Amino acid sequence: MRELNKGKLVVASHNAGKLKEFADLIGPFGFDTQSAGQLGLPEPDETGTTFEQNAYIKAFAAAEATGLPALSDDSGMMVDALGGEPGVYTANWAELPDGSRDFNMAMGKVIDKLAAAGALQPEQRKGRFVSVICLCWPDGHAEYYRGEVEGQIVTPRGNDGFGFDPLFLPDGYDKTFGEMTATEKHGWKPGDAQALSHRARAFKLFAEAKFAPVDVK
Repeated sequence: MRELNKGKLVVASHNAGKLKEFADLIGPFGFDTQSAGQLGLPEPDETGTTFEQNAYIKAFAAAEATGLPALSDDSGMMVDALGGEPGVYTANWAELPDGSRDFNMAMGKVIDKLAAAGALQPEQRKGRFVSVICLCWPDGHAEYYRGEVEGQIVTPRGNDGFGFDPLFLPDGYDKTFGEMTATEKHGWKPGDAQALSHRARAFKLFAEAKFAPVDVK
């Protein structure tokens, strides 16, 4: 495992929702962060078939282009009754012919496919959100941190969060991700024992590996 010195760090994402969550999570650690979008970097083609592969593609592209360490995330929702779909293709399910994304349409597609599969009862609608964070240096060295949160696919509720959040009810909670505030969903801070969202859980592993004992001064 390679030491990560505090300083400039590229967040290899153009996704506004992810960038907001990363900003909240990494804020206490004192990095000077810029996103791939802010730096004018193109979005690389995500040709991998695993979350790890796609996270690496994004992180390495940003690190190689800037000469700085880069942090990326690849994430998605896996539904048991759909054989693990949409998985790494979660965002693709929302794509429209013009290249834009409609997640209301995509969530309807999930509900329709569950109905077609005969998965009508709550116990038949189990799934999880997965996030893999990749930290990559310009020479290609990479480290991975994977977070998962189990839950149930429900009729969409709530207008907060982004993507498939309104569709996902995490185990042990009565609110979907779409009904939670940012603090409720991913408000992990150094010293907290628990993290809820998949991205927060992956980030917790990253922080504890790179900054243990955690020092945010």
